[in-house]
Amino acid sequence: MAGGAGHRVSGPADPTDGPASDVVPTAGHDAGRRVVEATWRLDSARIVAALARYTGDFALAEDVASEALAEALVAWPRDGVPRDPTAWLLTTGRRRAIDAFRRRSGRDERYAALGRDLAEGGAHAGGTPVADDDPDLLWDPDVIDDDRLALIFTACHPVLSREARVALTLRVVGGLSSDEIARAFLVPTATVQARITRAKKTLAAARVPFEVPPEADRSERLGSVLQVVYLVFTEGSSATSGDDWMRADLAREAVRLARVLSRLVPHEPEAAGLLALLELTAARFPARTGPDGEPVLLADQDRRRWDAGAIRRGRAALRRAVGAGRGLGPYGLQAAIAEQHDVARSVAETDWDRIVLLYEALGQVAPSPVVELNRAVAVSMASGPAAALALVDDLVAREVLSGSYLLPSVRGELLVQLGRADEARGELELAARLCGNARERGVLERKAAAL
Repeated sequence: MAGGAGHRVSGPADPTDGPASDVVPTAGHDAGRRVVEATWRLDSARIVAALARYTGDFALAEDVASEALAEALVAWPRDGVPRDPTAWLLTTGRRRAIDAFRRRSGRDERYAALGRDLAEGGAHAGGTPVADDDPDLLWDPDVIDDDRLALIFTACHPVLSREARVALTLRVVGGLSSDEIARAFLVPTATVQARITRAKKTLAAARVPFEVPPEADRSERLGSVLQVVYLVFTEGSSATSGDDWMRADLAREAVRLARVLSRLVPHEPEAAGLLALLELTAARFPARTGPDGEPVLLADQDRRRWDAGAIRRGRAALRRAVGAGRGLGPYGLQAAIAEQHDVARSVAETDWDRIVLLYEALGQVAPSPVVELNRAVAVSMASGPAAALALVDDLVAREVLSGSYLLPSVRGELLVQLGRADEARGELELAARLCGNARERGVLERKAAAL
């Protein structure tokens, strides 16, 4: 999980005039930027959540956290990295919040009072005393009503459209950039940016409180919350861009949030189904990359390295979802598919016929071109590449997934199996051009070159 359990901030370093011992020299401008980016990836959600609790203003918290990030991108490459980067960002964000409160003071006495309290280290927006050197300003990440869970429920408030809820939460909770969110949804980056801006304005105008909602109000937001956690995990398990195939910190955070949600709504089968899916998928992480971070595909993975504990936890969660007696939803069905992979001793011994049936059921409850494409892959294993290619060619004819590398990637693999090397090479080269992740692009390029 991002930051690790039990993470504490003690005596945040002053971002402007702290002692020299609080700064660690870096090897140069690029090194400083890399530390900024890594810190933001790991702890941005915790920082935004803590600032939201501190100020009582979600939109302001996200804005001042972004300002702190921008300041770090200038200061750290120039002056060196502070010894506690997260505390630096948090302290800087708090100071930007104080500045904002002061700017508002002429027209709003409430904000003026809050600004005075913050400046004196007195209280957060709810009135509870908070010392300026509070060692637990970033709350314990494992308690059930932690800041980040409140952050997700706030971002998934029903005053927002579904698309805006997901985009905003991926931005502030997952730390994803607008480009990454755009790729995940196959929409222009400008569309994502507009959604996020409108969402923050809507939340501010509606004065949405920063809180985990009462039990009676949770169900209407739960679907969006589960979807957000799922998408954060998906980005972590198969990064859409960058030099690393996986972003395990993001995936681990999604698993942790799924556990929290499962405890928070113990009678919701889809919460248990999502947890099962994430545990069963994450169980394969230890074998998914080689010594240099290169991708290791399922057929080549050493299954002895899979996490047996995660498999047990995932299967237990899946039993809870099944035991609810309401039938499996989309997450539960995907978990059942993941279970078939995890219990098989090899690719050849996997029950592919059952996986095909599960994908057919998934296509009924949650139809999508990606589900159809995954079903085609399962059909290729159960019935051969020719039957699967017919399904894939139907997707091509319907012009779906046109901007995604997934379709030409799968089609290229099927053509290889059918001995149509020239066509396969063209598909794999197209997939490589469309792929935003450097590691996965390299795999596709090597496959194409081998033909």
